[in-house]
Amino acid sequence: MANAPKPTPAKNEGSSSASNLFATLVIPICIIIGICIFKFVLGDANNFIDNNVDNLPKQGNYAGMAYKGGPIVAILIGLLLMTIVFSVERMIVIGKATGKGSLQAFVTKIQGFLKTNNISSAIAECDKQQGSVANVIKSGLKKYSEVESDSRLDVEQSVLAIQKDIEEATTLEMPMLEQNLTVIATLVSIGTLTGLLGTVTGMIKAFAGLANSGAPDQAALAVGISEALMCTATGIGTSTLAIIMYNILTSKIDKLTYAIDEAGFSIVQTYASTHK
Repeated sequence: MANAPKPTPAKNEGSSSASNLFATLVIPICIIIGICIFKFVLGDANNFIDNNVDNLPKQGNYAGMAYKGGPIVAILIGLLLMTIVFSVERMIVIGKATGKGSLQAFVTKIQGFLKTNNISSAIAECDKQQGSVANVIKSGLKKYSEVESDSRLDVEQSVLAIQKDIEEATTLEMPMLEQNLTVIATLVSIGTLTGLLGTVTGMIKAFAGLANSGAPDQAALAVGISEALMCTATGIGTSTLAIIMYNILTSKIDKLTYAIDEAGFSIVQTYASTHK
């Protein structure tokens, strides 16, 4: 009995290397930009009394308060920028993977072509749609045509070959969509912890300065605490944005996976039902 043919691998085109290079460049660049914002924007002399950065921030000037939070604020700004950049990058990649038109409409069209056994039109629709989902489905459709013309294979072997081809194509395409999501997930924890670190160090400085002054200075203590809490606010804000974007992105990837599973199931069932 003839063995089932090997599945046709989908092309990945070095997307993994490109994504790794992107992450390697973005992280230090965001930190550098965060340091620049901290030094030249938050540390602008106009944010402080008598235009002197050694003085207290002007009344209600949050930029000056953030600057007094110390160098950790620069790191927090960098983390916030990383969250924004990686989220936008993943949105673009997932958008391209979805293709040019509505994903649900595309899957419906493929199912319609399969019902009429019009495989060539289904493949043409994949070329029109483009994206990772279309690539996986196109790979399965090509294997459909290949095994259909191979008289050496029985129905069970043909179905198995189609399933393997779709699974392998999915295995090659989907990891590309999940890259850099680990960075966003990591930023959820790092943002909060870095903010708390800034708060703790700020509180230590505030109480240490109060102890050294000899006499209680409620105003200075209040300013010191508010500066420390700026770190907490920035850290929580970064983590909140990272959580929201992570959930949105994983939800979009789940929709792509479901569309592939739905179309793949239709391909396999159509072949099995028409070649009994």
